[in-house]
Amino acid sequence: MKNCLSFIVLLLPWAIKRPLLIRIWGYALHPTARIAFAWVFPESLTMEAHSRIGNLTICKGLHHLCLEDHASIGRANWITGFPRGPSRHFGHQPERSPGLHLERHAAITSRHIIDCTAQVTVGHHATVAGFRSQILTHSIDLENNRQSSSPVRIGAYSFVGTGCVVLGGSVLPDYAVLGAKSLLNKAHTESYRLYAGVPARDVKALPKWWGYFHRQEGFVY
Repeated sequence: MKNCLSFIVLLLPWAIKRPLLIRIWGYALHPTARIAFAWVFPESLTMEAHSRIGNLTICKGLHHLCLEDHASIGRANWITGFPRGPSRHFGHQPERSPGLHLERHAAITSRHIIDCTAQVTVGHHATVAGFRSQILTHSIDLENNRQSSSPVRIGAYSFVGTGCVVLGGSVLPDYAVLGAKSLLNKAHTESYRLYAGVPARDVKALPKWWGYFHRQEGFVY
């Protein structure tokens, strides 16, 4: 029944859809926020001023999705999680938080795959750029023969190039760049660095004066 109602709401214009999402689902949607033709029905949804979700994005299985002001998710992204609750899956991780949080002016562009079985956080003014990057927060723990998950953080003012893979437990520091086609598989700590390769390593320092690191507005024209 709930899926049928969701499908009906999906087809409605935003002026009608927004009040229904607030009244029936209890979502917190700022008057200037907008969801295009996209399947976005997490348990909890917060969209602050001027936040956006683009056409054909699918978001399912998440406990929470939060877009702070001017944050955006582009077209045709596949964002999934594994719901909380009693299950043999992830039973050893009762504090697991399946969700996605975009801080102010953060952006995920188009055609990415994001696994939010554990928390994924994209820091303010950061960009998951290009196409077809993957963020994977869960995998099989071969040693203990069970599913396990770890959160991912993309730091403030950082930049993820096209076609990257980011694994659970990884951190891209603030003011850092992950080069195209790289594999981030651990938590790095040094800012103003280029990380690149498979697996990604610290390649070189980046100038602190670069304009990208001083943007007041997230979107780059």
